[in-house]
Amino acid sequence: MATDIRTSELKSPIDVAEYLFRRLHEVGVRGVHGVPGDYNLVALDYIPKVGLNWVGNCNELNAGYAADGYARVKGISAVVTTFGVGELSLLNAIAGGYSEYVPIVHIVGTPSTLSQRDGMLLHHTLGNGNFEVFANMSQNISCAMAKLNDPHDAAMLIDNAIRECWVQSRPVYITLPTDMVQKKIEGEKLKIPIDISFPPNPAEKEDYVVGVVLKYLHAAKNPVIIVDACAIRHRALDEVHELVEKSGLPTFVAPMGKGAVNETLPNYGGVYAGSGSNAGVAERVESSDLVLTIGSIKSDFNTAGFTYRVSQLSTIDFHSTYMRVRYSEYPGVSMHGVLRKVTTRMGKLNIQAGPAPDNSIAKKDQGMSQGELITHDWLWPRVGQWLQPDDIVITETGTANFGIWETKFPKGVTALSQVLWGSIGYSVGACQGAALAAKETGSRRTILFVGDGSFELTAQEVSTMIRNDLKPIIFVICNEGYTIERYIHGMDASYNDIQQWKYKDLVGVFGADPKRSKTYQVKAKQEMEDLFKDENFCSAPYLQFVELYMPKEDAPKALKLTAEASAKTNAKE
Repeated sequence: MATDIRTSELKSPIDVAEYLFRRLHEVGVRGVHGVPGDYNLVALDYIPKVGLNWVGNCNELNAGYAADGYARVKGISAVVTTFGVGELSLLNAIAGGYSEYVPIVHIVGTPSTLSQRDGMLLHHTLGNGNFEVFANMSQNISCAMAKLNDPHDAAMLIDNAIRECWVQSRPVYITLPTDMVQKKIEGEKLKIPIDISFPPNPAEKEDYVVGVVLKYLHAAKNPVIIVDACAIRHRALDEVHELVEKSGLPTFVAPMGKGAVNETLPNYGGVYAGSGSNAGVAERVESSDLVLTIGSIKSDFNTAGFTYRVSQLSTIDFHSTYMRVRYSEYPGVSMHGVLRKVTTRMGKLNIQAGPAPDNSIAKKDQGMSQGELITHDWLWPRVGQWLQPDDIVITETGTANFGIWETKFPKGVTALSQVLWGSIGYSVGACQGAALAAKETGSRRTILFVGDGSFELTAQEVSTMIRNDLKPIIFVICNEGYTIERYIHGMDASYNDIQQWKYKDLVGVFGADPKRSKTYQVKAKQEMEDLFKDENFCSAPYLQFVELYMPKEDAPKALKLTAEASAKTNAKE
């Protein structure tokens, strides 16, 4: 049971809930996602008091996806659920955040400490008096847990959870019992910001690793760089950009690393994913005598079915908690300090030219016939010509995730996808969160490409976008079902089919003002061209929704290769 701190002992008394939300505001959160429930209602009253905005989602799973998308743009996010029924609905999204290193603060309103102590038979419980069972479920997908059961240590637990969420870039779990919400704690602590800086490497150890890296880098004749997701998630992009630009080394990204590198640089070469790489990229990377991988995640979909053909003997891996040089591992040495010193000390490199992949933007089809169907081979390079600097682009698991590999980004584009966890429907919620983050930080366009099957899982979040006056451009790829699954197994199986909706009509169903939204239906290349040239459409003045029709069995080459490899893996005994 929670015990009070005597108010007379406190210099600046503040309620626990207010302290929590002020700390979230301090680290950059402005919009709080979630769904109200009776165990969190009083806590929610504090959100507007501290300058935060309650988003209000249609369900907890969508709220988690939205918090994920928000965090990838803003740097951290928060989502509030209620005990049991609410938090369990969120867990899939939190697991995705843990898998893909996304910093989400999950706050759960729980029954009072007195009710928990007495094992009361309350609603939203399993009826057995066990109030720890749901927290235990979250433990393995959270990098820190804070159970605010006592005002004496509440501030310390809150600060520690938020710090770990930021530094480890993974979700944390905070319980807020109903009788703790208004308990008084010391507010003086708020005068000292939470220290969210990365701990420095041991100086001697770091210098040794830097020396080893430089030895191999100076000996190499045709080294290359591959940048991947963890360079983004662990906030190492400043160091990466400096190395890429100063060294001039041929630089590539893995699929999960799209957007990590300025793709307009002359030394940017494209996407490396083994057999699914952009044209000419695999030959260049695999002929290199030294590969610097930064934040690498060598998962099946990120390597086109484990077709990554680079020997560890010619690889140096930069990670957030260790370095690996060939087969020698150096734990406790993070990439941030090493990258900075390598860039500062590398001097002139003795580099020989290798095969040069074609990094030009694909040209528009010539002599396009009227009514010619839109194909993936045509669409994704064309999207690269239409995108603008600093756009936010979200792609769904399936054709869009693989197709975007062929899209060359302008400078500053942020790419969101869930290649490792791969929960279909993720992108619609993530689009809502990303669009909200964009609204809070400026005027960046937010663009979503999602398949019709995936869209049907989380379509309700279009309602949340409308409610919050967000202005995304949503492309629903209408190709009659689960294309990626068709290529893995069951091309004509009924379980890969879906009910066809009148997708664009949902904008009106969800209550959008016709004057502040617009819908389109596009079935041919020329219609797509006309839309891309429409100045009003391109300016994204309000929510826009496009039904984009493509042939049922058409898919990007990389998807076909990866699906084939996945099918073979699934068939192994």
